[in-house]
Amino acid sequence: MSQGPSDPKALPYVSHWELFTGFLMVGLFGFGGIAAAIYHVVVERKRWLSARDYAAVLGLGQVLPGANLVNITAVIGDRFGGLSGAVLSLIGLTLAPVLILVGLATLYDQFAMNPDVIAGTKAAAAGAAGLIFGTGYKLGKTILDTRWSLFFAALSFISIGLLRLPLLGTLAVLAPIAIAFSFWRGQREG
Repeated sequence: MSQGPSDPKALPYVSHWELFTGFLMVGLFGFGGIAAAIYHVVVERKRWLSARDYAAVLGLGQVLPGANLVNITAVIGDRFGGLSGAVLSLIGLTLAPVLILVGLATLYDQFAMNPDVIAGTKAAAAGAAGLIFGTGYKLGKTILDTRWSLFFAALSFISIGLLRLPLLGTLAVLAPIAIAFSFWRGQREG
């Protein structure tokens, strides 16, 4: 029997200090692309989770109410440090950005109509879009490894992206079907 991501023996030890400083790093470097920053720190740099485990946490974070990336931070913090790990991770994630945001908002209020500031804001938005696409590509390589996962991803894209169906309704229909299909395939192959 393989060890799942929730099996404590399968997880590395991550201290409360590491959770706080890891998510502080995410908060500091995640301007406009915090999803990319969380992926980089948690999967690539610290190796707390595999790409597949991160994708599972990302999926959970998206279906829970609230901000996706705050949910992901809380789930990862809880996984490694319980309630106190979740709280410290959330403090780490938000501390620096809140302080920086207050300072930048004060400056922006004075220079918002400056053409250079307007151009810089547009350039930053384009960079953020690139980070989102890059993270999507990395996750896609990890989880879209069979024709069936591509099929369900295409169905999701068509439903939400093209037909403009509600996200929650699409998830309520497609997620149980995909899970049942995966279970059925596992039974046939096992």
